[in-house]
Amino acid sequence: MTELQSIIAENNRRNHALLSAYDPVSGMGACGPRQQVGSEWLPLSLLSEHPDYASLPAAEQRRARIRHDFEYWAATCVTIKDKLTGQNTRLVLNSAQRRLLAVMERQRLAERPIRVILLKARQWGGSTLVQMYMAWFQLVLHTGWNSLICGHKHNTSRAIKQMFRLLLRYYPDDLDDDRQQLRFANFEGSRDVQQLNGRDCLVICGSSRSEDAVRGYNLAMAHLTEVAFWASSAMHSPEDVMRSVLGTVLPERDTIVVLESTANGVGNFFHTEWLRAQSGHSDKEAVFVPWYEIEFYRQPVADAAALWASLDEYERRLWDEGCTLEMLAWYHSKRKEYSTHTQMMEEFPSNDLEAFSNTGNCVFDLSQLDRLRQSCRPPVAVGDIEGAWLAPGNAHFVEQAGGPLQVWRAPEPSVEALRYLVVVDVGGRSDKADWSVMLVLDLHDRREHLPEVVAQWRGHIDHDLLAWKAVHLAQHYANALLVIESNTLETEYTESDGGQYILNVIGQRYGHLYSRRQDHAGRRRYGFHTNRQTKRQAIYTLIAAVREGLYTERCHAAIDEMSTYELTRRGSFEAMAGHHDDMLMTRAIALHVLTTLPPSHPAIADGERDLLVRPY
Repeated sequence: MTELQSIIAENNRRNHALLSAYDPVSGMGACGPRQQVGSEWLPLSLLSEHPDYASLPAAEQRRARIRHDFEYWAATCVTIKDKLTGQNTRLVLNSAQRRLLAVMERQRLAERPIRVILLKARQWGGSTLVQMYMAWFQLVLHTGWNSLICGHKHNTSRAIKQMFRLLLRYYPDDLDDDRQQLRFANFEGSRDVQQLNGRDCLVICGSSRSEDAVRGYNLAMAHLTEVAFWASSAMHSPEDVMRSVLGTVLPERDTIVVLESTANGVGNFFHTEWLRAQSGHSDKEAVFVPWYEIEFYRQPVADAAALWASLDEYERRLWDEGCTLEMLAWYHSKRKEYSTHTQMMEEFPSNDLEAFSNTGNCVFDLSQLDRLRQSCRPPVAVGDIEGAWLAPGNAHFVEQAGGPLQVWRAPEPSVEALRYLVVVDVGGRSDKADWSVMLVLDLHDRREHLPEVVAQWRGHIDHDLLAWKAVHLAQHYANALLVIESNTLETEYTESDGGQYILNVIGQRYGHLYSRRQDHAGRRRYGFHTNRQTKRQAIYTLIAAVREGLYTERCHAAIDEMSTYELTRRGSFEAMAGHHDDMLMTRAIALHVLTTLPPSHPAIADGERDLLVRPY
């Protein structure tokens, strides 16, 4: 069998697997545990509550089933406006909607609070499903079950509420005990608070700009939409809105909180919450639906050979990940509408990393950071480095729980040259200031080994004490080459003649202190001075090192800093608001310093220089 024949055969198999029968009216292929009864596949919860279901009158069967089967209720009771045709139609869930529903139903059936964070691709009905699911709770399962719809603007939440209005307009008469009651009415004269007569429910429309709008209401459900676009200011923030919501939505069964959004860069509240959910540190379950799971993003293939020949490396990788030729035909054709592939990935991401990487102004590619993160691991020891002030010869490690020094590998005492590099980024003294960070990089002694992060100190301390602690750490790591960022020390601690007092004292006592040049009087200038030029050089060095995999990272938090580092509109490199770049800068300075050391420097072992200072 030729390669093309094998591809076509595999494509037929994949397409056949996608054709799983789905009929929400009979229940075939619907989510949740079910049992076939005659021609129907019924939820086990329904049969448990109504063991005599088959003998009930048809009207009672219908009422009983809609209390246990959302998909049946949606397909027989819910009217929506079809996005492609603009016509009113019943809500029959597509495969992407069914995947999201399965997550929420699993939580509901386990009698847990329903908590989801949804990262959306375009136009598959995620918001529609969430809103109709909440409507099911209010119209069928509960009375007095108040809900909130909160967008980044009022118009967003009001548009979602219009879905509810359409549902009510065409709701089946036989399910409404009093047809005149299932209508919205202004509650206490407010257009943004609607009362659902007959169910004693409120539907509140809010904006992330006015978190006080949700105070005073007993909420059971909250649909928070386009959260990535919620703005922060001195007066309000997404965190403030969440505190208001979570302060009234109790963590009880059948309560719902769904955060959903398309991506809008990294480092914002939505991205942070997404990472927390992915890592298992949140009460929410992360759900992402890629473009290829959306049924109408497919295109017939008339000539498989021609299509396959036209695919680039990225598109063929999508094939390897399980896409069909019909999906790839659509993607290949759609890409022609965009001037760059980055724009295509922003609109139609294949995974969550693409979604976040291709929006915003992040300096580092998140897929490259994800690859770098694979080598991260917990430290083998935590504590601090101690020694007598002005006496670097007695430095020693002291283990202590929660200490500022993390150690991934202890120093190896037997080395012939400067094997380790210690870089210090000087922060502030108070807990609210930037962190001071000391990085220990193992340069190794063989070409096949990359520079490796082996220890890191991070804390707040007086600057003179930090400088001497850095000496102790460098001495502990086999008299490492010590590089101290000098900006703060040069401005805060000066002699009357303008000299670098602390650095000069250290230079007299520790023989491996980095100096960048001599001044006009022929004196050594100790430390690494960060200015606009050297900072850009260091950051570009780090960008290339991350891209090419030129060093081994151990610290997850350092990669988190890289994921929230941006190029601003002013053209400067900065951490995003509310984030730090202290660990990032130690990596950037360390790798940049290695590119500036002469080949004869003892920190550059024979045969290593090409690896360490590869042209960027």
